[in-house]
Amino acid sequence: MIEFFDYLRAHERIREEIEDAVRRVFLSGSLILGPEGEAFEQEMAGYVGAREAVAVGSGTDAIVVALRALGVGPGDEVITVSHTAAATVGAIREVGAVPRWVDIEDRSMLLDPAGIEECLGPRTRAIVPVHLYGRPAGMAAILAVASRHALPVVEDCAQATGARIGGRHVGTFGTIGCFSFYPTKTLGAYGDGGLCVTGDPHLAQRMRRLRFHGFDSARVVREEGINSRLDEVQAAILRVKLRHLDEAIDARTRIARRYLDALAGADVRLPGTDPGTDHAWHLFVVRSSNRGRLIDALQDAEIGFGIHYPRPVHRMPAYRDLGFGAGSLPVTERVADEVLSLPLYPELTADEVTAVCRAVRSACGDAAS
Repeated sequence: MIEFFDYLRAHERIREEIEDAVRRVFLSGSLILGPEGEAFEQEMAGYVGAREAVAVGSGTDAIVVALRALGVGPGDEVITVSHTAAATVGAIREVGAVPRWVDIEDRSMLLDPAGIEECLGPRTRAIVPVHLYGRPAGMAAILAVASRHALPVVEDCAQATGARIGGRHVGTFGTIGCFSFYPTKTLGAYGDGGLCVTGDPHLAQRMRRLRFHGFDSARVVREEGINSRLDEVQAAILRVKLRHLDEAIDARTRIARRYLDALAGADVRLPGTDPGTDHAWHLFVVRSSNRGRLIDALQDAEIGFGIHYPRPVHRMPAYRDLGFGAGSLPVTERVADEVLSLPLYPELTADEVTAVCRAVRSACGDAAS
């Protein structure tokens, strides 16, 4: 069996470092908002090239805290995409705002900047582009629209830690960048975790209050906040894994290139990259008009897979009242019927990649499979 995701392989390689880090926390007497969290914030800020970093309890909470710090609230509208994890939209709804969905580009499967302006209205307060699958969104065009309309940009970098545009890390282009450390991510904790980065120290100060009930340094609640703190154990684990992140992304990139080479000419659409960008390869997503055939072949070969995502958020029951019916986002809806994610993690072996490619080619009717 080839698992779709196998964190134990990576853990075995760095097990002693992880155990030492956890032991250090247990002996420190500090389990919440302590030195490990502060050190991780500084190290992540340094890694992405941001002035400030604020660690929170999850990637979803990172977007919630970011939007609230920017003053986005009930009745406001936020531009984003429907082809994303439901958490992106859930965070917008959690602050009381209304998502206004823009269709995606067929080529990149990311927010189409050309569609933003027609979705703008008098209550638009922010734009949330998603760097999906590890591929950076078109930030130059998105920021151009945002600048014309004086709108803040909150980058959803949950799947893109390590991705860059022109050598600059995603998350540092907009007003605030939001990261997730869910275990499957390129930088994954052993539980939930998230982080916001910004170049604005006043926003950072406000986000630190918001993540901890709205307390100031004197434990006086200055505004209503939430309870969303990255605990010291996860921070210590993430500090270890951050040291290995570039090595892991290099391995992901090598595996992605093997897939691209081995599946060239097969009857599937392969993921691409844009000139001047570095894809983090969180996921390797192919597209097929006959996805069921691919699924059958992978299951027969005992190969794990994922679908990210089988139903667009705007077509989910919880968001039906927002008025985006079938056909309202045609590219998004077509892509949702075609995408399939192949196994991709640094410890995947060359033989396993070959086996996956053989199954995919078999499903495509390739006699050479």
